[in-house]
Amino acid sequence: MEPGRGMNRLFGQDRMEAIIGFLVVIVAVWFSVYAWERTGAGKAGNAIRVTALFPNAAGVSPGTEVRIAGMKIGKVTEQKLDPKSYEADVTLALDPKLKVPNDSSAAITSEGFLGATYIALVPGGSTTPFKDGDSILDTQGSMDLMGLVGQFINKTGGSASSSGATGNGTAAPSASSAGAGR
Repeated sequence: MEPGRGMNRLFGQDRMEAIIGFLVVIVAVWFSVYAWERTGAGKAGNAIRVTALFPNAAGVSPGTEVRIAGMKIGKVTEQKLDPKSYEADVTLALDPKLKVPNDSSAAITSEGFLGATYIALVPGGSTTPFKDGDSILDTQGSMDLMGLVGQFINKTGGSASSSGATGNGTAAPSASSAGAGR
């Protein structure tokens, strides 16, 4: 074997490994930037920051979308527990180009039964828009879907007691039918 030929093969293999390594680094950087923006860590600099207290903020985290009429107008940037009311204190970053009325309401909802959670704003009638640092006063927390499903499943037999059924599935005799056999 020629001495130069083995070295060329070695450098050719190293070049291919370097290209693959470079592609892996590019994908890792892209994913990091995507995750940074999606989680709300890269806060929008010129956004209007508004806070809202929710009794239940299940499914909401930094990066969760804020929508009006189904259209994205902002995102959640911070979430913490209010030490006085023990409610979720959520900070929303809203698009400054939109003049959202300062009497708007907010509700945590989802796209469907298994869809993504988002905060829906319902514009109010005020002519004064939100300013940085304002609070949304009218809020509705998220629904506990598992609790609702559990209530629906466990509701069996709830109306049976008023119809005269007993716990074993047989109908209890009424006073008129009990005396009829005598």
